[in-house]
Amino acid sequence: MKLDDLMVDSKSAWVEYPDCPGFEVEVANLSRKELLKLKKECTTHKMGRSTRQMEEILDEQKFVKAFTKAIIKNWKGLTLGYLETLILIDVGDNPLDTELPFDLENAERLVENSAEFDQWINEVAFDLDTFRTRAD
Repeated sequence: MKLDDLMVDSKSAWVEYPDCPGFEVEVANLSRKELLKLKKECTTHKMGRSTRQMEEILDEQKFVKAFTKAIIKNWKGLTLGYLETLILIDVGDNPLDTELPFDLENAERLVENSAEFDQWINEVAFDLDTFRTRAD
């Protein structure tokens, strides 16, 4: 048996968001190799004026898009009521139990605008216990 045969680059699992019963996110775990690849794709090199050295510059917006696409695969149960605890929104006349559908753009906006959600998604995505195979 070889370790290379057992390793996977990514695996996903459904995880319930704390204090929001029914709001679940399908989160993918990335290997260190995949994370470094994402960072490299979002980094440019530029000559520093004052240092006259090559500097790495991470395009944060590009990284958030790529990271979100790689990590958040789906969600269910994100109601406007839960959403307004994560970011400042105007629900207008919509009932608080109206669900916000998952799409990549909605996921990106949530990660960009909610420090609490961003922190949670990072903790969950890199916690191996979330993705361990469980015997049922």
